[in-house]
Amino acid sequence: MTAQQSAVTIRSMREDDWPAVRGIYREGIATGHATFEAEVPDWERFTSSRLPAHRLVAEAPEGGILGWAAVSAVSARPVYAGVVEHSVYVAAEARGKGVGAALLQALAASTERCGIWTIQASVFPENEASLKLHLANGFAVVGRRNRIARMSYGPSEGQWRDTVLIERRSPVV
Repeated sequence: MTAQQSAVTIRSMREDDWPAVRGIYREGIATGHATFEAEVPDWERFTSSRLPAHRLVAEAPEGGILGWAAVSAVSARPVYAGVVEHSVYVAAEARGKGVGAALLQALAASTERCGIWTIQASVFPENEASLKLHLANGFAVVGRRNRIARMSYGPSEGQWRDTVLIERRSPVV
C-alpha cells in the first residue's frame, strides 16, 4: 500500500453508505465511460444483484466514502461459482490517490477467502485510467468485444461501443 492508501479504511458496505455510494456511481455514469447503465439503481436492486460478502467501501479518516467496489455472479451454473464480475468506482475528488488500488486489493483478498478464482470486468477502451489501474493490480486483458452494446444516454447515445474484457486470476485459489 502507498502512503496515500494507508489513510483509507476498506470495510463492508452498509445500507447507510448508500447515499454516498449512489453519488459516486452517478459521477461515474456522468463520465460516459464507466458503464452502459444510464441511471443508478435503487438500493434494493443494487444490493440484491451483488454478493454481500464482497460489497466494499473506501472510507476516509474523517468518515467520508471515497469509493466502492462490488461483485456479481456471472452465472447461476455451479461450474462458474468461482467467477464474478466486478465494479469499482472512485469519487472524482479521490481519483489518482490510491483508492481504486486499495479497493481492488481488498476485493481480491475477500473473493479469494471465499474460493473465487476469477474476477472479470468489461471496461470501455476510452477509460484509460481504469485500464491502467486494473493492469497495475493483477488484471490482464483477455480480449476486446467489438460493438457489444449501444449507449442509451450521454454524448455517445445511439453509438455502438466496444469494451475490453479484463480478468484477474487468483494465484492461490
